[in-house]
Amino acid sequence: MNISKAKTRWGLILLLLAVIAMLALYPLPPQAPIRYYDRQSGLLKMEKVAGEKWLVWLYHNPVGEATLWALAKRKVVSSVYGYSMDRASSTKKIQPFVAEFGIDKSIFQKQEFNSFNDFFTRELKNNARPVDTNSTVAVSPADGKILAFANIGNSDFIIKGYRFNIVSFLNDARLAQNYLDGTLVIIRLAPFDYHRFHFPMSGSVSPITRIEGDYYSVNPLALRKMTEVFCLNKREFTIISNPLFGNVVMMEVGATMVGSILQTYTGNSVKKGEEKGYFKFGGSTVVLLFEKNKIRIDDDLLINTLKGYETAIKAGERIGESMIDQTVH
Repeated sequence: MNISKAKTRWGLILLLLAVIAMLALYPLPPQAPIRYYDRQSGLLKMEKVAGEKWLVWLYHNPVGEATLWALAKRKVVSSVYGYSMDRASSTKKIQPFVAEFGIDKSIFQKQEFNSFNDFFTRELKNNARPVDTNSTVAVSPADGKILAFANIGNSDFIIKGYRFNIVSFLNDARLAQNYLDGTLVIIRLAPFDYHRFHFPMSGSVSPITRIEGDYYSVNPLALRKMTEVFCLNKREFTIISNPLFGNVVMMEVGATMVGSILQTYTGNSVKKGEEKGYFKFGGSTVVLLFEKNKIRIDDDLLINTLKGYETAIKAGERIGESMIDQTVH
């Protein structure tokens, strides 16, 4: 009888494993391409996604989703992978990556790297990202794809099916009251982007607030399934106080395989365009929150967002201007 029960148990286990294997190999649903506007040319383009099949499997396959919940979203996985990107052997990945995504090496400060993370956190030449120095203008803090929302207090304010929760995002109900009718700017950094981020305006800065969380992907292929990752992922923010833009929340959001968010600035007074910090390996996001009636976002960014498209942007490039009347200063 015991032998019979054991055979039955092993039979069920083997059947379960077979079902899991079949589900894991089940054809992935076709995904609409990620399209964005190139700001310089005005053309609608298609983004090439690093690790696309892996992302689709994680977020659109039942076994992949179970793996995501159990492992992929967790810090230990991103930390281990980040460690592997710090090893000297990872340098062999650099040239194929540069070639695949057409990255311009001529603007790098150096051409030789000690690891893939050394390449990933690369610094650029001083003139590679000109900064709009007009004090009434706010600039993009990073290279990436931008979404902009003039008023997040609108009753229909939804990002791809998810009603953005400002209280959960800031993890501070009292602070959130200052931004309920404010302006939201989201800059998504893909793995091939320059991964250092900079201050969008000058001012004094508050101490860093860190919020623990998970490490879900911020790629649109993943956001189509669960946009609330902005309120679930690890993140940290600083408040920049500026006489023309008020108190601006600058938030860095971690993501799958982001080993670390590192802050490099010092002191409590910063200048527009000054480096704030950088992300180690992985895709990631920088978010800006403005109080109500403090910034007028550029029309093209708002229009493209209303159409459902991101806009490609570079660090230091104008994103909007102050709404405060300059004649009173």
